[in-house]
Amino acid sequence: MKKIYFLVISLCFFNGLTAQIITFSNSQFKSDLLAGGITRDSKGLYLMPDTNGDKEIDIFEALNIYELQEENRYITDVTGIEYFINLKSLKIQGNKLVNLNISTLKKLEYLDCNSNGLKTINIAGLSNLTYLNCSNNGIKKLDLGGLSKLTTFNCSQNAIKDLVLADFLLLETANCAAFGFGDTTITSTTLVLQNLPGLVNVDCSSTKLTDLKMSGIDNLKYLNCKFNNLTTLDASAMYSAVDINLSNNYLLNSIFIKNGSDETVSFGNNTNKYELKYICADEVQFSTLEYRINRTYPQLAGKCMVGSYCTFIPGGISYTVKGSQRWDSNNNGCGTDDPLFPFLKFNITDGVLSQDFITDKSGNYVLHPQAGKHTITPVILENSSFFSVLPSTVIADFPLQSSPFIQDFCITANGTHPDLEVTLLPLNAARPGFNSNYKIVYKNKGNVIQSGSVNFKFDDAVFDYISSDTAFINKTVNNIQWGFTNLKPFESREIVFKLNLNDPTETPAVNIDDVLKFMTTIESVGTDETPVDNVFTLNQTVVGSLDPNDKTCLEGTVIAPGLIGEYVHYMIRFENTGTYPAENIVVKDKIDLSKFDISTLVPTSSSHSFETKISEGNKVEFIFENINLAFDDDHNDGYIAFKIKTKPTLVVGDSFTNEANIYFDYNFPVLTNKETSTFKTLGIQDFEFSNYFTVYPVPVNDILNIHTIQAIEIKALEIYDILGQLVIAVPNAQSVSGIDVSKLRTGNYFIKVKSDLGSSNMKFIKK
Repeated sequence: MKKIYFLVISLCFFNGLTAQIITFSNSQFKSDLLAGGITRDSKGLYLMPDTNGDKEIDIFEALNIYELQEENRYITDVTGIEYFINLKSLKIQGNKLVNLNISTLKKLEYLDCNSNGLKTINIAGLSNLTYLNCSNNGIKKLDLGGLSKLTTFNCSQNAIKDLVLADFLLLETANCAAFGFGDTTITSTTLVLQNLPGLVNVDCSSTKLTDLKMSGIDNLKYLNCKFNNLTTLDASAMYSAVDINLSNNYLLNSIFIKNGSDETVSFGNNTNKYELKYICADEVQFSTLEYRINRTYPQLAGKCMVGSYCTFIPGGISYTVKGSQRWDSNNNGCGTDDPLFPFLKFNITDGVLSQDFITDKSGNYVLHPQAGKHTITPVILENSSFFSVLPSTVIADFPLQSSPFIQDFCITANGTHPDLEVTLLPLNAARPGFNSNYKIVYKNKGNVIQSGSVNFKFDDAVFDYISSDTAFINKTVNNIQWGFTNLKPFESREIVFKLNLNDPTETPAVNIDDVLKFMTTIESVGTDETPVDNVFTLNQTVVGSLDPNDKTCLEGTVIAPGLIGEYVHYMIRFENTGTYPAENIVVKDKIDLSKFDISTLVPTSSSHSFETKISEGNKVEFIFENINLAFDDDHNDGYIAFKIKTKPTLVVGDSFTNEANIYFDYNFPVLTNKETSTFKTLGIQDFEFSNYFTVYPVPVNDILNIHTIQAIEIKALEIYDILGQLVIAVPNAQSVSGIDVSKLRTGNYFIKVKSDLGSSNMKFIKK
């Protein structure tokens, strides 16, 4: 009996379902359905929905419909369509729909509802939808949640103000042109394109766009953003870019297209009024962009800067290799208790291109190679035979290896090698009557800890010592001595001091174009392996006005032949003369490879933390990232100093010239002066030395005597080493008859006499 009751109930339920008729609010829509010709079955064949001929459509008959095409019929409502749950394609464009709710059509793959006048649309959760065209309506808000299979999307000519397209992994084409269409109250719109790896083509022209944010768009090739209100466009994530159209964005100020592609970019407008100031691009694009600016858009010539320093990571997809380098201070392997090792150079090559990077003083490094197999080799900048670096090379193969790739390096000593170095830097220009600041930089280039002293020798008659930031241990008329202890391998220390220079009314007078000579020396108990850099001579020319951005060869404009094939020192000073802090500064220097050996370049000092990049054979970039250099007079100065060896093939009479470009953020570079130095002998003899003086004994061990044999007034005596460096200076030498040379190392020297008849010199030997 229970089975009979169950059967009766089931039959009644089934008959109830079969009798359920769909109610359509719009008679035209129902009439068109019953007339046929607008619906298809699962095989794509036309199908009459009313299969039982009752002039109605019930919910079971609706299940047979897989495609529906009701175009340009002026229908205002499609209520009832929610029962067509097997629909895969719905084309209802060109009607007069105001609201559309089809969220129940979970199998829908294709929807075209353009040109209706829609105000609202509910399509959330249609996870099978691949094609959506809702263009030319009045939609203000659009919820695309759950449309995970969407490949083609067109929402152009709507009243949408802000739109986020995110995480549509299959989306290939997006047309968002003419946002704000039909709504004059909308004056600005925002479009976000995020995590759309399949996206190839985007049209967002004429949308009143003021903000376009893009990320995760690796395959986007075409971007049309013309006729908008964009002030900036960041397309640095468009790694596959082919064409970007930014025409008629009248407020456009900056473009960022450093993305690894050589795409075409249009940025003209039909008013010939341009706000564009900066384009950050890949260097391969520079010549094309600059040509277009100068020829196609001459209004931008000299106003729009093309550069690549908006970021210091290569354009396109890059990877990361990073780690630290430590000094094995106790010869038991490197650990976290060992000190970090500064300024290690890394050569990185993929077998075709080669670049060098010199790390900052922190002892940590970060490299950003692109895809490929790279060999990374650590290089000690100086005295490489004194040290070993482990590992000696590293292979990084991307994307096969994970990024970041972590690799630390350990530096150990080979034997025992004491080696000190000293340099002297002029922090300000020397002007008559003004104070000037100077910095002594001394460094342990060896592999043992050292202690000793630093001496600064100067003409007390010309300068007055004012102060120093380090207490001296001894001070005489023309010499100041500082002590140091426990200077570790590759540790640098500094001494900053202030001098006041005579003016033209004092005796002796100092005038513009006078050359001031300073000498610093460093000494220790150990026998130094390269004593030539234990003495440094600075030749500084007196100037009358300040050049805030300049380049100076510290050895001067005339250099002794002994420095052929040896190091010369340069200093580049920069100053932020703007009205806002400079976030990033780059000093770019093109080295003349016919005059210099670029492999010997060594940064020696700086005002702020920096990294060095050497590429293209001779391009050196000193990168001050996040320097945030202030613009007030007390804090707006900086500098970089380096040394580099001249080619040993140069001869007396050869000159070498160097200049640099200084980039402050997105501004045009500031070109420094062109600094030229020439190899010459100590100078043309104004008279024959032997006709007026004799020096003895030669060779000399301690006191070098000088005897006058004709009437002449001695003003000053100077002794130079074979490299032309000043090692002893005796100003006001009118009554001096001998010079103590006992502290000089064995070798050849020159004594130079300055007198009322001019100057002359003679060579002598120190035992």
